[in-house]
Amino acid sequence: MSQQYRPPVVVVLGHVDHGKTTLLDYIRKTTVTAKEAGGITQSIGAYEAETSIKGYHTTKITFIDTPGHEAFTKLRMRGAQAADIAILIVDATASVMPQTIESISHIKEAGIPFIVAMNKVDLQTANISRVKQDLAKHGVQVEGFGGTIPVVEISAKAGTGINDLLEGVLYIASEKELTYDDNSELEAFIIETQQEKSGITASCIIKNGMLKVAETIFAGQKEVKIRALLNDRGMQVKEVRPSMPFVLVGFKEAPEVGAMLTKARPSETAAPQVEAKQAHDFTGFFEEEGKKLRLVIKADAQGSLEALLPALAKSESIEIILSGVGDITNSDIFLAKVAKAVVIGFNVKPSKQIEQVAGVEKVVIKTYNIIYKLLEELTEVSDLLKEREDKEKSFKGEAKIVTIFTIDGSKIAGVKVLKGRLDEHDRVEVFREGRSQGESLLSSIKQRAKSVKKH
Repeated sequence: MSQQYRPPVVVVLGHVDHGKTTLLDYIRKTTVTAKEAGGITQSIGAYEAETSIKGYHTTKITFIDTPGHEAFTKLRMRGAQAADIAILIVDATASVMPQTIESISHIKEAGIPFIVAMNKVDLQTANISRVKQDLAKHGVQVEGFGGTIPVVEISAKAGTGINDLLEGVLYIASEKELTYDDNSELEAFIIETQQEKSGITASCIIKNGMLKVAETIFAGQKEVKIRALLNDRGMQVKEVRPSMPFVLVGFKEAPEVGAMLTKARPSETAAPQVEAKQAHDFTGFFEEEGKKLRLVIKADAQGSLEALLPALAKSESIEIILSGVGDITNSDIFLAKVAKAVVIGFNVKPSKQIEQVAGVEKVVIKTYNIIYKLLEELTEVSDLLKEREDKEKSFKGEAKIVTIFTIDGSKIAGVKVLKGRLDEHDRVEVFREGRSQGESLLSSIKQRAKSVKKH
């Protein structure tokens, strides 16, 4: 079957009490036609809204109804690109708050488009201009305020502006050209698990391909034969298609949230066990992760942040993914995991539970209580990264030492050039098992016993 358009999958993020639940409940009540007895739509962590908006590729939108950005990032951390579009909800009377800032970081790290829903604009204490200014301070430039990010003024309680918000979602979805193919490889993921009387069930969203009752599929190393499929109304269906939320019945043991569903049997080595150990050092981390030192910073007070951030911003090799006041949370760990960042705590220490989560996820946590110590160590690491980047820019060639022999007391290396070239008098760095053994100078190059200037 040819490519078909699918509804967008949307997540709503924002600070607690800014109206996320009220918005999702209002959309559910006004767009979901409940067909089961009593007219109550069951909660499975996601639901499909049927809008009356015409002129776009689809009239449907699937909303992920999981609690907050922590769940959103945990899904992404497991490899599930849960949402196509995000809605950042901000209370127009309270403006940007700590969890708003965290949500912005999570959305940006996910790399998905988003709309700002400015809530409670009907209240006298609403200050729309202030919200736009505060968002701009955190890199969110909305339309009409020097940027291109859509902003919609709403009242989640009264329903004002909700239709405009939904149309904005459908417009972005049309721009993204979201499509699927029934015959494509299955792409689905688990967003919640439940222990029911009938056994273990998993709430899922399918993004590509299709699933039918009685098929055998896999979630990680867990095999499951589908006994039943239920839609978000609790009704049994024979098959599910993208972007449909559904409940899968048939698991003998609970799968992991975020696990990808596949029809292909995984190899025994496909899912290696994660060692539960805490890394306490930067060594090795940056050998794998790249040229920038990416940080999630949590401090005890705003004054501490104001002292740290300007100093760290001077380094081109340091990138701050998130900074905030308060304890290190699961959300910080999950964001650092996805962003390949280090968590820095200044005058705050992780709890035992957070240390355990960080250990399992192999996220580095470093804590400090003296500013100059923090700046000294981070600056040293960033300088090493800068030095490595400079070396890579001057990289001219790579060779493998095949053998070493001695002539007239001098050690001679027989090498094979793998990349680029080597010139006489080049300075070279010698590595063994990935670690530098020092530098040397090419005093001469010979090929078949004849001196040459380059090779």
